[in-house]
Amino acid sequence: MEIHVYDTYVKAKDGHTMHFDVFTAVKDNQKAVEYAKQWLTSIGEGDATVTSRECSFCHSQGAPANVADAINKDGYYIYKMEGCR
Repeated sequence: MEIHVYDTYVKAKDGHTMHFDVFTAVKDNQKAVEYAKQWLTSIGEGDATVTSRECSFCHSQGAPANVADAINKDGYYIYKMEGCR
């Protein structure tokens, strides 16, 4: 499965920056922003500002099985990098 990676930086409630990637099966900026918002809401950061400015297309790549499974189930996968819980 080919996935599309959206590099995302948002400010958490306490002011620190969270850096994560949104992986999706469809190259759609608006969907990537929606997925980022869903995930942020699920971790209690639903008030964070997320637009195409904070969540932008980076590249496409192949997906490992666990990522493909998550995308098939939920539509997206979050790859946490810096400042994420």
